[in-house]
Amino acid sequence: MPRSPLGWLDLIVPKDAGSRRIAADLAYGPDPRHRLDLFVPKRINGPLQLMIFVYGGGWHEGTREDYSFAGRAFAALGFLTAVIDYRLVPEVHFPAFVEDCGRAASWLQEHAATYGGDRDRVVLSGHSAGAYNAVTLALDPARFGAPGLVGHIEAVIGLSGPYDFYPFDVRESRDAFANYPEPKQTQPVELVTPAAPPMLLVHGNTDTVVGLYNSVHLAEKLRNAGVPVEERHYPKMGHPQTVLALMRPFRRIWPEYRDVAAFLAKRLAKGDATTETAAVRVT
Repeated sequence: MPRSPLGWLDLIVPKDAGSRRIAADLAYGPDPRHRLDLFVPKRINGPLQLMIFVYGGGWHEGTREDYSFAGRAFAALGFLTAVIDYRLVPEVHFPAFVEDCGRAASWLQEHAATYGGDRDRVVLSGHSAGAYNAVTLALDPARFGAPGLVGHIEAVIGLSGPYDFYPFDVRESRDAFANYPEPKQTQPVELVTPAAPPMLLVHGNTDTVVGLYNSVHLAEKLRNAGVPVEERHYPKMGHPQTVLALMRPFRRIWPEYRDVAAFLAKRLAKGDATTETAAVRVT
């Protein structure tokens, strides 16, 4: 398969020296798209918290091979990081692509110890449609085939995700969701309960692909339910920039990676029981 522009960029940009890939093309299910790659920090002290990263692409395109920079960026923060593929439209429609993420999470929990991970300490993350998948799975793991995640998701990071987009008014959402008999039950804003895990919702103020209101509305629902949530709205970032900001060269331009690291350090410290919420901060 020819490399995409993002794939070429992923190939040539400097990677985090404190990380490495330890496995590629691992099968977590029977479909050819049920594959994942694993990354770890170079220095390991004890079992690693598990990070699952889900890329975007409008639910109809994308490949994990283009996102090793994300796997290594999170691994450098101390995680056993999985970058996963999942089935795409038109082969499947909602909820299959979220269920694939649930299947991957279940496989990773089952095999975490083999790769130095802690099955009971999980973080979900994603960009764009991948952020939708990660957040939706986190809000109701049992519904989407990952009952083992219940009570074990310590945090969620959503980068430029669509969380409140019904009625479906663009081709991507119509193709992926329009045939579901209960359309409102596809929307993360409708799935929030007080049991939701803490979330960091990142969005660019100039995003013309996924409107900023998606993060604002979800954060409001979480906050009203008493769920810890932080928002980061960046005035000079559009839609792709929130995932590109994980690349080393772009960290000099945008502060997102620093903010993600700070959020994770605060939320994942053992014994952290804080429940405060943070309102919008423009950086």
